[in-house]
Amino acid sequence: MKELDLRKVTDEVERMCIEGNYFIGKEVLDKIKEAYAKEESEVGKNILGQIIENDEIAANEQVPMCQDTGIVVVFLEIGTEVKITGDIYEAVNEGIRRGYEKGYLRKSVVKDPLDRVNTKDNSPAVIHTTLVPGSDKVKIIVAPKGGGSENMSVLRMLKPSDGIEGIKKLVIETIKNAGGNPCPPIIVGIGIGGNFEKCAILAKEALMRDINDKSSSPINAKLEEELLELINKTGVGPLGLGGRTTALAVKVETYPCHIAALPVAINLNCHAARHKEVEL
Repeated sequence: MKELDLRKVTDEVERMCIEGNYFIGKEVLDKIKEAYAKEESEVGKNILGQIIENDEIAANEQVPMCQDTGIVVVFLEIGTEVKITGDIYEAVNEGIRRGYEKGYLRKSVVKDPLDRVNTKDNSPAVIHTTLVPGSDKVKIIVAPKGGGSENMSVLRMLKPSDGIEGIKKLVIETIKNAGGNPCPPIIVGIGIGGNFEKCAILAKEALMRDINDKSSSPINAKLEEELLELINKTGVGPLGLGGRTTALAVKVETYPCHIAALPVAINLNCHAARHKEVEL
């Protein structure tokens, strides 16, 4: 059994908080550049060009891509063959505190939703933990999530009779209602199944996938393709000002559910798509 060094956890979380806000992923930037080449709207093309320039300046000057540096969402995948002595959640939060201070990142967390006093260090994180049987590794995904896109997310308890067409209708309705608020072009994470809370986590997890991958499920992959086409036909466009580039990708994750239920969650991510990961 391998013992985890919690100091390493803190160091890596600190690094990923900074890098996640400074450096856009190459695959995401390439997608934006592809969209720029194909965009037919003059306004939309201009906006995409400014996004590309902004991301390049942020990387070169090592400053945040956006003033909203998010509440930090962390996914921990902990192998059952890992020994942890101490509080791994505190190690994660200490990394966030250090990263947001060292990286000059905006602190955006309030200590209580009904008593809105800033914690002044961007902790605590929202942490999701999974145990991995037989593994002696710990995987950490750090995803700073901005308020503009998160606020446009939706969860709906559909009826099984609504089916795939009902899901499509809900997604398109959500995108149109969101307009420019989530800073399109967006990545759309969709969680289907489980129950009320499970589908929301699935939607968030969907956003952690590689922007170029396809679902291993033929049904999910087909739905991802169809929804991306439908979303980009809405005309919402970059920053909601019109064009053919409303979404860069759609990711669908599913889970078994009750015979009487069809839970659906839609979690939107802005074009920055900030997330970094490490395996210890």
